[in-house]
Amino acid sequence: MVVVLEHNIKNKDKQYVRQFIEKHGLKVQEIVGEEETIFGVVGNVALDSREVEILPGVNRVIPISSPYKLASREFKKEDTLITVGPVKIGGSRIVVIAGPCAVESREQILETAHIVKESGAVILRGGAYKPRSSPYAFQGLGEKGLKYLKEASIKTGMPTISEVMSAETIDLVKEYVDILQIGTRNMYNFDLLKRVGAAGKTVMLKRGLSATIQEFLMSAEYLLAHGAHNIILCERGIRTFETYTRNTLDISAIPIVKKLSHLPIFVDPSHATGIRNKVLPMALAAIAAGAHGISVEVHPTPEKALSDGPQSLYPEQFEKLMRDVEALAPVLEKEIARLPKSDSVTISGKQTRAPKLKGKKRVAFQGERGSFSEKAIILYFEEDVDTLACQEFREVFNAVLAGDAHYGMIPLENSLSGSIHENYDLLLQFPDIQIVGEKKIRIVHNLIGLPEATLDSIKRVYSHPQGLAQCSHFLEEHPTWEKISFYDTAGSVAHIAEMGKTDSAAIASIEAAKFNKLKVLKEGIETNPQNYTRFVIITREENARIENPTKASLVFSTMDEPGALFQALKVLANKKLNMKKLESRPIPGKPWEYMFYIDVEIPLEITLFKNVLDELKAYTENLRLLGMYRI
Repeated sequence: MVVVLEHNIKNKDKQYVRQFIEKHGLKVQEIVGEEETIFGVVGNVALDSREVEILPGVNRVIPISSPYKLASREFKKEDTLITVGPVKIGGSRIVVIAGPCAVESREQILETAHIVKESGAVILRGGAYKPRSSPYAFQGLGEKGLKYLKEASIKTGMPTISEVMSAETIDLVKEYVDILQIGTRNMYNFDLLKRVGAAGKTVMLKRGLSATIQEFLMSAEYLLAHGAHNIILCERGIRTFETYTRNTLDISAIPIVKKLSHLPIFVDPSHATGIRNKVLPMALAAIAAGAHGISVEVHPTPEKALSDGPQSLYPEQFEKLMRDVEALAPVLEKEIARLPKSDSVTISGKQTRAPKLKGKKRVAFQGERGSFSEKAIILYFEEDVDTLACQEFREVFNAVLAGDAHYGMIPLENSLSGSIHENYDLLLQFPDIQIVGEKKIRIVHNLIGLPEATLDSIKRVYSHPQGLAQCSHFLEEHPTWEKISFYDTAGSVAHIAEMGKTDSAAIASIEAAKFNKLKVLKEGIETNPQNYTRFVIITREENARIENPTKASLVFSTMDEPGALFQALKVLANKKLNMKKLESRPIPGKPWEYMFYIDVEIPLEITLFKNVLDELKAYTENLRLLGMYRI
């Protein structure tokens, strides 16, 4: 059964409920979720749910009908998110695990680790104990292989995963690796599952060769029932009558498992197909079907591999796969997980300093040097900072996520043209990014030309479409000028500087003119002087620590019922929290359903705001805090 506790349950009442249940011979697992705190109750002893429901601090009791209790969606409605070192698994991230089938030598695993990391993998795989069909095949290097794997982890910053074959090796393997893998042959080894569950490590459980989905989830239940909290499921193909591939990849298992269970699910296309040329299309198919990640075998020289060479990718094949995944991710409203670029990271549960670039702060922005975004950076930071120009807004997010920049500066709305919807969508797609500040600046447009140019010499004007629109009255005074759209205001200035023609001009900031050593032909040509843009500063979640925040940005959806949004907003009104903005955006793939973005002032007593968040969970779905910051 699931025991849903009241939001403000007293600690003594919580302990009493736990003790009452355990007194009846049942096990209790506490889950603090996005929407509520619950006790998951499992065991063989029957207990009348009414006896629990009347206990102080209990909101309601929900019976679980599925045989797998702790792994079921009934037990936990929201997806489980797992943190392994600097990598987060679950949600809208696509996590890529890569490496050789087996650790063959120190040189081989170090070379492979650097290859897969460079291409974009974030977790390193490598077997030290290998279950092989033939007793004469390579069985792995044992502890020596684990030591080599650990060295590769330290040098690359990648968490590691390796298989546990027997209960006798659990303590040894968990000393060296971050994720314990249960191989397909051991999915039914329940004694091993019990021991691994009690080891306190993240576990990847591979589906058995002929296991049904229910049997698969029941094996996960063994792990959960014996103490494991973080389980990753892995579909790796099942044995059928087909002989053209090593196994038959059950793609349909992905959406089914996601409906039945809250646990993240990966796919191993290498073992599913057994043929390297089939790995790439099956990996992409798995991601398209909704997998949270993939695990693929990569080897510097597959033809010389001591284990599973035919299904191991060449480095160039893995590089292509990662580029294809990168292209596919935005279509699915997902983002590839990336490692922060840092000399020190969190591995094997040991926390070092947060990712930090050396030297001056670096801030990424979209556009060319001299853009309004760069001006916002200078005004906000009020110190000597490095700026990183990016072609697209998504590149700004990627730069911050990858650690190429400490912060990013992105525009969210303009007082005349409204919201920049692309950036609202990107905030939702990048769950590891948070807002930590904002800056409003006045947008003053200027006509810029070559030093020798005059107003009379101009025949054509370049600028971003919004720049042209915001200067419409001025441009109407020169009806013979050709108006040409450009991707960026500051970029249009760089373009006319490169062309070197006195009959061409651009509309942009004074800073863009100074940077490109051009002349301002006319200042302040915008139609409406009340032209302001609101920028926000973004950073990685682990760096988002702001003292005494005064504003917060939230996003959520609501139930499809009358008054759902009203009930959510009523929570803010009842607590007298001032809402500063409300924006709706369509949910991709769900016509006529919307996400709501809200900006709200944070009261001096921040506990009140946190209580409001807890209360909002009862009236919303997918509630997420985008950031708390000072204004």
